[in-house]
Amino acid sequence: MKRQCPVPPSQARSACRCAVVLLVALALLVCVWPAAGCGLLRPAPTPTAVVPSLADAEQVAAEFAAAWQNAQWDVLYQLLTTATRSAISQSALRGEYRQVYQAGGIRGVRAEVAETVADPGNAAGPANAARVKLRVIFQTELMGEVETSSLLHLQHDGEQWRVAWTPAAILESLGSGMILQMVYQTPPRGQIYGRNHAPLAIQGKLITVGVVPQWIQDEARVLQVLSETLQLKPEEIRQRYANAARPDWFMPIADITPEQSAQFQALYASLPGVARQEKLIRVYPMAEAAFPITGYVGQVTAEELDKWRSAGYTAEDIIGKAGVELWAEAYLSGRRGGRLVLLDAAGQTVAVLGEEPPKVSQSINLTLDAPLQQAAYEVLSETLEAGQAGAIVALDPRNGDLLAMASFPAADPNALSRGLTPDEWQSLLQRADVPLLNRGTQGLYPLASVFKVVSTLAALEHLELFSGWFYCGGSWSAPQSPIVRNCWLRAGHGRIGLLDGLTQSCDVVYYEVAQVLYGQDPALLSDYARRFGLGQRTGIQGLDEAAGLVPDAEWKAAHPELAGSRLWTAEDAINLVIGQGYLLVTPLQAANLMAAVANGGILYRPRLVCEIVSVHGEDTVAYPPEEIGRLGASAEHLDQIRHALQQVAMSPYGTAYPYLGSSRIPLAGKTGTAETGRDEPHAWFVGYAPADDPQIVVAVIVEHGGEGGEIAAPLFRRIVESYLSSATQP
Repeated sequence: MKRQCPVPPSQARSACRCAVVLLVALALLVCVWPAAGCGLLRPAPTPTAVVPSLADAEQVAAEFAAAWQNAQWDVLYQLLTTATRSAISQSALRGEYRQVYQAGGIRGVRAEVAETVADPGNAAGPANAARVKLRVIFQTELMGEVETSSLLHLQHDGEQWRVAWTPAAILESLGSGMILQMVYQTPPRGQIYGRNHAPLAIQGKLITVGVVPQWIQDEARVLQVLSETLQLKPEEIRQRYANAARPDWFMPIADITPEQSAQFQALYASLPGVARQEKLIRVYPMAEAAFPITGYVGQVTAEELDKWRSAGYTAEDIIGKAGVELWAEAYLSGRRGGRLVLLDAAGQTVAVLGEEPPKVSQSINLTLDAPLQQAAYEVLSETLEAGQAGAIVALDPRNGDLLAMASFPAADPNALSRGLTPDEWQSLLQRADVPLLNRGTQGLYPLASVFKVVSTLAALEHLELFSGWFYCGGSWSAPQSPIVRNCWLRAGHGRIGLLDGLTQSCDVVYYEVAQVLYGQDPALLSDYARRFGLGQRTGIQGLDEAAGLVPDAEWKAAHPELAGSRLWTAEDAINLVIGQGYLLVTPLQAANLMAAVANGGILYRPRLVCEIVSVHGEDTVAYPPEEIGRLGASAEHLDQIRHALQQVAMSPYGTAYPYLGSSRIPLAGKTGTAETGRDEPHAWFVGYAPADDPQIVVAVIVEHGGEGGEIAAPLFRRIVESYLSSATQP
């Protein structure tokens, strides 16, 4: 059979060569593939997708909540997305929270995860965004806990969930331009009244004259009129509004009275740019006269704010600074209320998160007799010379009521409450006569011969041998002592008894008393002084007071740097028996001492606060008279002392007779002249009236005034006669 070739021989040879080349290439490929891993020819593997977990998102949100709650701002900041951290610094972020806290009166927060959901925009596929709602409890200063919520937006940043921070992370509804604000509601301050509802501290008003810069049409005319009516220089006025942050803001220039505002009504109304606003102020009708009692109010300091912030106080509030204003702050101010609100950019309320109604303030009724208080201050201010100072305290011995307490000089609480410039305040503080000091409860003085009342009772109760006679030759020395002590009457009193020694204030009698009392018991005089309430605060409500000092062996041993020795000797007793040495008392203590003698031996706590009443008259809290001790002395001995004290004022032999003897009211009391180391001693008189039916006790002290009988006794008489002739006493 004949073979047939389908192609020409030349073409066949060419095709065979192509086939060989293909076979060789295929063989080489097969050989190389394993060594090269065949990576170029195999199909690429499909990547494994990392699916974000909502549980992981919730964990990050929980960490965010814990960091917020614990104020761990660095931890919180690291939980934010990269984009967020690029847009806001850590300090700026902290500032966002601080601003909300301050505006809302928030002092702390508790936060926890409440709900976690995927972002609804990614519901079709794996979630890379989520929202977590936090349950948030703000701990506010005013209304306690306020529950709300915040919203966290989380994104998958790299391989981890992170928070894309917005203001909603603080408060869910806190959008752009919105603010959280605590809107406080402050009740009107309560009033302070004296006896018979006499006003001592009340609410009044002033008119603030100011300028709205954008309303001004004729600046030269505005400056001229305000300069003439406010007594300010034109440039000073201009400086007070030139730097207004916004031209439509009211810029205060000065305060005037409502009467002045009415006087200038037509003038101000004709000046575009001049405006007036009314503001409440504290008014003290008796001014300096009642300053030791009322005290004053002023703007709260940072230190005070720390104490009162929980009651809703803000840096703009006023607060009691001294006297009853300070003591009764919680009553007089009531309790601030408020609403925690969310405001939009226009200042409109969008939501109310919490609300606390205000608690109405209360008023204080005092035992103070306002006419007597005024009289006491005028007696001091009219009598004392320039540079002198003093105090008058009056008590009702039947129940301890404080009738008057004047201290001179005194500051004007009206000026203090309106505010002083720094220079004015420093000038007041640096005054040598210390007008801010209430000398009635804080002034400390040797009691001098008034203390002989205490010494006489101790002698009567313990030394019967002194029912006999003494001899005063004008001076005295203790046995085997080189120290010579003089009586105030250098000529001497001659033969004299103990009670006559009290009437005539014979020092020699009491030197003898001290010598024998010390021999019987070195602590006896000090113990009797404490029976009368000396050396300790009386506990009067409403006023700060000093404790004073009754020296004894224990005190001297503890203060050798002051006393020069640790030993309590007869010399110390001799100094104490006439009210000198280290003894220090307040005028209030001196008055209370004499009140116990006048009423038969009862020591009352001086009472100033009579009652606290709500503005509606209900819920009255009364402070009744309070007995705090008894002298424990026999009625006979107290009668003897009272008779001797009446002789001081009404007998020709008494040290105060030249100044009191002509009074138609029977008076009783004791003079005192306290050595101070200066030329002029302190002048004391402490007494009561009527002598046969005591209704008022008065203590008078004039610093460096001279002799007690000559200087202090006439002031005592004026006060007593003013009170007993008044129809205001009960």
